[in-house]
Amino acid sequence: MLRLEGVTVRFGERAALDAVDLEVAEHEIVCVLGPSGSGKSTLLRVVAGLQRADAGRVLLAGRDQGGVPTHRRGVGLMFQDHQLFPQRDVGGNVAFGLRMRGTGRAETERRVGELLDLVGLPGARKRPVGALSGGEQQRVALARALAPEPRLLMLDEPLGQLDRSLRERLVVELRALFDRLGTTVLAVTHDQGEAFALADRVVVMRDGRIAQAGTPLEVWQRPASEFVARFLGFENVVPATVRGGRADTAWGKLPVPGDTPEGECRVLVRPTGVRLASAAAGLACEVTARTFRGDHVVVRLRPDGGPEIEAACPLAGAPGVGDRVGAVFVADDVVVLP
Repeated sequence: MLRLEGVTVRFGERAALDAVDLEVAEHEIVCVLGPSGSGKSTLLRVVAGLQRADAGRVLLAGRDQGGVPTHRRGVGLMFQDHQLFPQRDVGGNVAFGLRMRGTGRAETERRVGELLDLVGLPGARKRPVGALSGGEQQRVALARALAPEPRLLMLDEPLGQLDRSLRERLVVELRALFDRLGTTVLAVTHDQGEAFALADRVVVMRDGRIAQAGTPLEVWQRPASEFVARFLGFENVVPATVRGGRADTAWGKLPVPGDTPEGECRVLVRPTGVRLASAAAGLACEVTARTFRGDHVVVRLRPDGGPEIEAACPLAGAPGVGDRVGAVFVADDVVVLP
C-alpha cells in the first residue's frame, strides 16, 4: 500500500529524514516510535504531501505521489493540533469528508453517530467545537479522519491528550475497528504501550533513520541496539566480553545464548530476568529504591561492584529499601546488543 524509497528531508544542514526506506502492507497497522526530533512527524507529513522530500519517492498502491496534492492521495489525516473547522459543530466536522465524497444524508447521519459513540462523545453532534476540551477536540478529529474510511489512515499522537482509561479503551476499540474495516494505518506515537497494543509492526526512529523495525514482540524481546533498549525503558545495560558461552561484565559472568559470537559487546538484562535471593546466593546488593507498578514492584539495587540494577519482583515478599539481597540473572532475559 505504501512504500518509501530513500526519502530525505533536510532543514538547513540537519537531515530530518535521512534516506528512509519503509513499506506498509495493505491492511497493516504500523506505529512509528522515537524521541522528539527523530523524524516521526516529518515522515507522516511527507506521505501526506504536506512536506516536500528533497530526495527519494513516496508510492501509494504503486503510484509515485510526486506532485500529487494532499486531497488527491486518498489518505486520512489526524495531527496533534486537531485542525477542526471552528464554524462547524461536532457533527459537521465529522461529516465533512463524507459530504465531500457524496455520501447520502441517511448514511452520513448513521456514520457520524457510530463514530461519536466510538470515540466517547455520544450526543455531542450539535456541540460547537470551541466549547470542547482539548481531549474532546482530539476525539472529534479522530472521528473525522475515520469517517471516509480512507485507504491509508495516518495518525500523529492520536490519543495523546486523553485520560489513561479512555486511551486504553480506545486502543482496543481502534484495533478492532481497523481490523473490521481493513484499514491500513501509519501512526506516530510516543506511548510505547499504545504502539505495542495497536500495531502489527513497530518502527523505532533515531536522528531521521530507522533504528529497528519488527513486530512488537520482536522489538521488545530483541532490541537491535543500546539506543533501542534504552528508549524502551531498559536500564540494565553494561559493557561485556563474551568468552566460552558467558559474558564477563561488571556484574560477574552472565549466561548468553549459545550462538553468541565471542568478543566485546553490550549486554542488556531485562528487569524480569533479575531474580532476588539471599545476599550469599547471588551478586550481593543493597536495595536503594522501590517503585510500585500495580501488579509488581521494581526495586533498584546497588551492587558492591558495578552499576545499579533494576529488578522486577512480585508484590508479596518484595524487599524494602536498605535490605541486602542477592541478584541472580536468568539466561532467557539476557540480550546481547551489537
